[in-house]
Amino acid sequence: MLYRLIFKLFFTRVDAEAAHHLGMFAIRLAGALGITKFAKLKPSGKGAVQAFGLHFDAPFGLAAGFDKNAVAIRALGELGFSHIEVGTVTALPQPGNEKPRLFRLIPDRALINRMGFNNDGAQLVAKRLETLRSNHPNRLPVIGVNIGKSRAVAVEEAEADYRASARLLAPVADYIAVNVSSPNTPGLRSLQDVDALRPILNAVLDEALGKPVLVKIAPDLADEDILAVADLAREINLAGVIATNTTISREDLKTSKAAVEAAGAGGLSGAPLKARSLEVLRILHARLNGRVAIISVGGVETADEVRERLLNGATLVQGYTGFIYQGPGWARKINRTLSR
Repeated sequence: MLYRLIFKLFFTRVDAEAAHHLGMFAIRLAGALGITKFAKLKPSGKGAVQAFGLHFDAPFGLAAGFDKNAVAIRALGELGFSHIEVGTVTALPQPGNEKPRLFRLIPDRALINRMGFNNDGAQLVAKRLETLRSNHPNRLPVIGVNIGKSRAVAVEEAEADYRASARLLAPVADYIAVNVSSPNTPGLRSLQDVDALRPILNAVLDEALGKPVLVKIAPDLADEDILAVADLAREINLAGVIATNTTISREDLKTSKAAVEAAGAGGLSGAPLKARSLEVLRILHARLNGRVAIISVGGVETADEVRERLLNGATLVQGYTGFIYQGPGWARKINRTLSR
């Protein structure tokens, strides 16, 4: 209740990206002061998940996009997320798209973003993760690193670009997620075609040092293309598929058409994505039948919705936008409820 009041009276009056940076600062400060330790769940063994060779204390984690540069992993884990997927990280550091580039659709409990993979680059993020693991070897959640194509690199050279990122980041990641589904990098989504995707995934597998490799897909793929990615995942022995990224759809929104048009292009996340994300999960599960893990993400807000994803074939579940609307106790509440 307190967070929702703060959100309504303060955060809604602040630019969405500025509010995000303020929130990240508060989380990092709370972690440095030891405050987040008081929120940390004590693993009971109930609800723990074994997936692609890794142990997760609980099924619910934080999706990529929130901690792009791996600066708040320990504190976020103490807030209740079983795993943190950092990034998206690119081989080359880049500032992302012009601001403003993040917008709230409050009536829909949604966000529109066209961030454009703003990040510090693979080399610096790798060094940051190496230091983190050295300083806190036994106090970290599972760390996934989500990698994407550098904007300055042509689509035709994407394989080498992803390879470079994987080479730098695999030694310090628990798993690698290959992002070919953001709508905010020109030409990126064309890499979801299996003929373009296969060499990229094989390149990342070559550099992964045996670490699990997953691919993240868009909800806007046609059903037959989702099945093609599932078949490819089985063919080349991927550890998993992450479904789904943000959508370019703007259908059935409660926010006024004028406000949506004012926000402009970008990926939509949050509650409006729930139905399609669940549909994609069911399509993948029917095809993969447990032989490849599925991380379900998109429109998840409650423990019941996380449980629904698990019952429909998800191995793990992630959230992001709900964190913005529900506050710092969100993940702890979900995973504590599931453990009961």
